[in-house]
Amino acid sequence: MALVAELRFALLEKKHSMLPRHVQRLGRDWITHWNGSQILALNSPVSSCMRWAGHYPPWASFPLPIAADFSATWRFPPFFGPWRQFQNSNWHLDSYTQSCCFHLPNPSMKSEGEEPLTKKRKLSGQDDTSTPEQQTDLSNQKEVSCLSVAQNEEKHGSKKGTIKRHWEYFCQQSKTMQIAKNKGSDQSSTGSEATFDFTVMSYNILSQNLLEDNSHLYRHCRQRLLFWTYRFPNILQEIKEMDADVLCLQEVQEDHYRTEIKSSLESLGYHCEYKMRTGRKPDGCAICFKTSKFSLISANPVEFFRRDIPLLDRDNVGLVLLLQPRFHCKASAAICIANTHLLYNPRRGDIKLTQLAMLLAEIASVAPQKDGSFCPIIICGDFNSVPGSPLYRFIKEGKLNYEGLAIGKVSGQEQFPRGQRILSIPIWPKKLGISQNCVYEIKQQPKEENAGEKLEAAKPDNTQEIVIASEKSSSKLRHHFKLSSVYSHYFPETGIPEVTTCHSRSAVTVDYIFYSAANDDTADQPAGAKDSFCGGLKLLGRLALVTEKDLWTVNGLPNENNSSDHLPLLAEFRLIER
Repeated sequence: MALVAELRFALLEKKHSMLPRHVQRLGRDWITHWNGSQILALNSPVSSCMRWAGHYPPWASFPLPIAADFSATWRFPPFFGPWRQFQNSNWHLDSYTQSCCFHLPNPSMKSEGEEPLTKKRKLSGQDDTSTPEQQTDLSNQKEVSCLSVAQNEEKHGSKKGTIKRHWEYFCQQSKTMQIAKNKGSDQSSTGSEATFDFTVMSYNILSQNLLEDNSHLYRHCRQRLLFWTYRFPNILQEIKEMDADVLCLQEVQEDHYRTEIKSSLESLGYHCEYKMRTGRKPDGCAICFKTSKFSLISANPVEFFRRDIPLLDRDNVGLVLLLQPRFHCKASAAICIANTHLLYNPRRGDIKLTQLAMLLAEIASVAPQKDGSFCPIIICGDFNSVPGSPLYRFIKEGKLNYEGLAIGKVSGQEQFPRGQRILSIPIWPKKLGISQNCVYEIKQQPKEENAGEKLEAAKPDNTQEIVIASEKSSSKLRHHFKLSSVYSHYFPETGIPEVTTCHSRSAVTVDYIFYSAANDDTADQPAGAKDSFCGGLKLLGRLALVTEKDLWTVNGLPNENNSSDHLPLLAEFRLIER
């Protein structure tokens, strides 16, 4: 058997020069199209699935087929001989079966307008000067085929390792973290009337449309892992396992939301609110909550695109919900949940800050209570900004002096920012109707007495600044929510950064859960808890993040078990009475 195999390999090496030139250039990560198809099916009796191996002996001029289940009775298919014999062999595309197929991954999902070709080559370390192939559609046949292959491999236990994340519990009597393997049962029915505990998840689930438009970010992934038919069951399983009371999801594709996501979540006991982006990209933000824990008071979508303001020409959105907890002693108790996905472009910090100001203004109009104070606030999302950046500090500290700040430094995404233009003063025009204190000016006019009282109670020292519409131009931005971050962003023992997203280009933190912390929560908090006010939320625990090194042990993101390029964030809170 070994001798026969060696002879066939030698014949294969000798005859491969007869193949067309584009077939001879087969590489590790891709193979050219055969009649535009990704699945080459044969009528030959081959056991299990065949795939092109990524590594092969130096004497082989191109990858050799490796059987997933190499049995003793296995024989080479008949076409492994002269090229003309392959041309005349009996094969066709619609004879696909689970027991005999070649999986030919497609590298040609094209990124339009994202990065110049030369830069993509530099980032990937490739010197190939050939023109990339045109984008091909991901057909239903390929998705079903690859899903069946995935199911077959799962049956044989070939799934790789999972990311190990543990639950960090913040003890009420101590500053030290304790790891609780079991979070405990639902407290909604067993907790006392004075407390209300709930969990919140923030998760960028990676829109399929954006994945295909930015395929250069996922060169490290096997293609079958990138199909929605493979990814969605994994994402849904993560949501089921974490069982959060509130979900804040980003990059939720509208057609998937309408046909699958909404119904799946409703069957798990969630009520869903959704806001789609205003432009051509068919994704958006969703907030879903367990109806057993909350009732909806109001849903307030925020569109960051303004046709009459050239600065705001991007289609990002936000969503702000006001929820009323069930099983609580105060009928008037409410929690404000906000979700957003800010602009990615690292060179447009002016747009990012303006979008953030618009979201904060909407929260300020939704969150005031009858006593003039703000209800507890949670802000989730993908902010496309790193910890310690000016935008991040503005959220945490409530103030930012942006005089002389380059637009490319606002988000901290680039070590050497390309956007060198200085932020204008003010950043956004007056007709936007939002003050430098990130509150609506126009909306305040019909309810001067009410709004004035509420804002005065929230921030007495700055009342006149807020209610006067014709305030003097200033380079100082403010907001009146004293917010803490659920995560510390660095591991205290080593100083190594935590990571929330990881793909071929970078591994950083851009996803956050911010919340208004109660005063007595400072002893149990990560950094930033001192910025709190009376009443609010107490952080009880969080799902730990991991390092970049940890993620690459499972081939980064997405991988076999984690089907987004972001990790879900999860935290447990307790509502504290004033």
